[in-house]
Amino acid sequence: MVNGRKLPVGIQDFEDLRTTGNLYVDKTAYIYRLVTMGKPYFLGRPRRFGKSLLLSTLKAYFLGKKELFEGLAIANLEKEWIEYPVIYIDFNLGSADNLQTVQNLLSSILDRYEHQWGIVENHDDLPLLVNWLISIFRKGKVKKQGDLSVRFFNLIETAYEKSGKKVVVLVDEYDKALTHTMDKPETHEELRTFLKGFYGVLKGMDYALRFVFLTGVTKFSKVSVFSDLNHLTDISLYDDYAVICGISETELINCFEPEINALAVKIGKTYHDTLGELRKHYNGYHFSEHTEGIYNPYSLLRTFAEGKIRDYWFETGTPTFLVKMLKNIDFDLKNLENDVKIQVRSISDYTVGSPNPVPLLYQSGYLTIKSYDASFDAFTLGFPNEEVKYGFLNELLPAYIPKWGLDESFSVIAFVTAVRSGKVNDFMNLLKAYYASISYDLEDNIDKDEKYFQLIFYLLFTNMGQFIQTEVKCATGRADAVVKTADSIYVFEFKMGVSHPLGKAAEEALQQIDAKGYLIPYIADERRIVKIGVEFSKVERGIKRWVSKG
Repeated sequence: MVNGRKLPVGIQDFEDLRTTGNLYVDKTAYIYRLVTMGKPYFLGRPRRFGKSLLLSTLKAYFLGKKELFEGLAIANLEKEWIEYPVIYIDFNLGSADNLQTVQNLLSSILDRYEHQWGIVENHDDLPLLVNWLISIFRKGKVKKQGDLSVRFFNLIETAYEKSGKKVVVLVDEYDKALTHTMDKPETHEELRTFLKGFYGVLKGMDYALRFVFLTGVTKFSKVSVFSDLNHLTDISLYDDYAVICGISETELINCFEPEINALAVKIGKTYHDTLGELRKHYNGYHFSEHTEGIYNPYSLLRTFAEGKIRDYWFETGTPTFLVKMLKNIDFDLKNLENDVKIQVRSISDYTVGSPNPVPLLYQSGYLTIKSYDASFDAFTLGFPNEEVKYGFLNELLPAYIPKWGLDESFSVIAFVTAVRSGKVNDFMNLLKAYYASISYDLEDNIDKDEKYFQLIFYLLFTNMGQFIQTEVKCATGRADAVVKTADSIYVFEFKMGVSHPLGKAAEEALQQIDAKGYLIPYIADERRIVKIGVEFSKVERGIKRWVSKG
C-alpha cells in the first residue's frame, strides 16, 4: 500500500473491488462501447490477464448497480441503468478435469438460478399430474435433472418470460475443461461433445438474449460456440478492444506513479530506470497490429505490492501438456526468438492434435505479436517480455535436460563468471563437463545429430540471458549463437565431428564464421570479438573439442 492506496491483487470481483476502496484502472468506456455496439462476443486472453474482473464488471453493469460506477467513464455515458436478468457461469469455481466434475459444476450453477426464477425440481417417481400441481402450487416451471442443455434453455426462457426483459449470459473461462484435458484425448472428446451441445443452446435464442459474452484462453475451432454460432463476434484481435484487459503503458504512467516511485526507492533506481525495468519484465503484449504495449496486470500488481521484480505469472503454473507437446513434435525452440510467422486467420483457432503449436503458444501468452506483414496478412510472433521468456525456458529445461537443477557439478555462477571474465577455456570446459553429465539422457536423441546438441546449448545460454545477452541472428546469415557481455562478444558455430573427414570440424566451423560474415554486425563494436568453433561428437555425446580466436 502506497499513500493509503489499496492494490487489488487477486481480486476478481468488481463489486468487492469498488466497495473496499481498491484502485481500479478504468475500463468502463470499453464496456459501454461493447454493450451499445453489439450483443454476442468472445474474448481470448492469457490466464491472469483480467478476464474475470471484466466479466464481473459487465455483471454489475447489467444488474444496474449504478452506485459502483460513480466517478468512472461509464457514469457519464450511460443514462438509463436498466437491470437485466443475468446468468453468470464461472468455470473457475471448481475442477474441470473430467465430464462428471464439469456437469456437477454446471448443475450447481443452474440450481442457484433455477431457484431464483422459481423453477422447481421434477420428481420422476411421482405422476405427471402431481408434478404439474406442485409446479402450480410453487408457481414455477418444472426442471428435468438429467439434461443440462434443456435446463439451460429452460432457465433462459423462464428468466425472459418472468422478467419481461432479455437475458444476459456471461461465461468465464468457457474452455477451462478443454485446455485442462488436451493431453487426455478421450476425456477431451467427451467434454467437447458435451460442451458443443450445452453452448449450442445459445443458438437460436436471439429473441431472449440481450447480451452474450464468453471469455477463455483458446478458441477451439470445433466447439459449437464458434462453428455454429457464426454471429458471435471474436474481438480478441480488434484494435478497439486490445487494451480492454491488461494495463497499457499510458495507464501505467497515469495510474501508478506513486507505486512506481515507491518501487524505485526499494530497488535503488531512478523513476525512469524503474519504468524501464517494468517494461523489460512485464510489458510487450500486443493483441493487434496497432496498439501500444500491454503489461501483465497480475505481475505488475504483485510487483508493486511486494516491492520486488520477479516472475510472478509463472508461480500460477505452466501447462505441462504444452511442454510435452513441443518436445514430442520436435519443435525448433530457437524460432521462438521473434521468428515465428503465422497468418492472421490461423492465429485464433486451434484444433487438438494439430502439429502446429504456434496458435496455442500465442493464445496462452507465451508468444505475442511483434510485427504485421500486410502483403501476406501475417504476424511475426515472439516472447513478450523477460518474465515470459526466461520463465518459459526454465520450464522447458527439465523436459529436455532431465538433470537440470539437480546436477551440482554445473554452477551457473561459475559459468556466468567465466563468460563475463572472457575465460573461454574455463566456460567451455564447464559446458563439456555438463554435456558429459547428461549423456545418458541423450539415448533417445542419438539420431538427432547436431540439432539436439545445439538445442541444449541454446536452452542453457538463453536461460543465462538473465545475466548475459544472447541472440542468434545477423543480417548476412545466422550464427548458431551470439553471446554478449560488457566486455566481449562471442560468436559460436557448431559442427558434428562426422562433418569433416580429417577430424577438423571445429576448424571448419571457425572458417564458416568468417565465410558467412557472421562478425560483420559487430565490427564497429568496441568490445572484444571472439569466434568459437565447436565440434560435437555422437560417440562422446557432447562437446569433443573447440577452437577459438579473438
